[in-house]
Amino acid sequence: MAVLGIPQNTIAVLQKYQFHFQKKLGQNFLIDTHVLDKIMDAASVTNEDFVLEIGPGIGTLTQYLCENAGEVLAVEIDSSLIPILNETLKDYENITLLNQDILKVDIGKIAAEKNLGRPIKVVANLPYYITTPVIMSLFESHVPIDSITVMVQKEVAERMQASPGTKDYGALSLAVQYYAKPQIVANVPPNCFMPRPKVGSTVIHLTRHETPPVLTDDEKLLFRVIRASFRQRRKTLANGLSNAAEIMLSREEIAGCINELGLPATVRGETLTLSQFSQLSDLIKNRMKSK
Repeated sequence: MAVLGIPQNTIAVLQKYQFHFQKKLGQNFLIDTHVLDKIMDAASVTNEDFVLEIGPGIGTLTQYLCENAGEVLAVEIDSSLIPILNETLKDYENITLLNQDILKVDIGKIAAEKNLGRPIKVVANLPYYITTPVIMSLFESHVPIDSITVMVQKEVAERMQASPGTKDYGALSLAVQYYAKPQIVANVPPNCFMPRPKVGSTVIHLTRHETPPVLTDDEKLLFRVIRASFRQRRKTLANGLSNAAEIMLSREEIAGCINELGLPATVRGETLTLSQFSQLSDLIKNRMKSK
């Protein structure tokens, strides 16, 4: 039975093992069963699912996952948590613990071996310092993923879901929305964690697109263009792209590509949609090829 969402049970486990939180690993454990229920509802985990959990901590969310999923792989970087996890998860037979850095794990290979290459679900209370690298690594490596349901810093969730022209809109918004449909599930206050973080948190659900919402000739170039467009937000799009070493065109040539889209040369990157960035990327590629 999942019991670690109850604060006194979490405290008892931590005291038994004399566990000390490591700030550098962003360790904040959930102690609110209502939030855990919201995560599980959003993830829609069934006994047919293979679930990847990143940073299980002492196993609070892991217990919920084991009670609902067919199989769970929990990847934990902190070796001092492994003895605790071995105890808190001892009643479950559908759990595999991996004491590794998630950014060094070949998730695609594991999905192929454990789930016959079928899409997996990712559910996690992510350490905030690795949120973006982990999510983008999962998407960019083209691991077969059905959805990602994660707890992240509130401002990061808002950036993921942001629309063109808003203050939160940027490279992360476009990258996430290229691969998935983001949906904010719930905002979570600091008092739902132990220890309390200094920032607000949000549960966000990312449903993976079966195919990207836009077509592009060169996915890598598309993301180079997007990153360069937001590197200096106060600059015009033409100026920002002309300063990017990876885009070997003059400002005038880039302005010509922007004009082909029917946009003025003074336009800024934060106003362009994903579709417009895709078209611009293709125009830039063709212009570079013709040089």
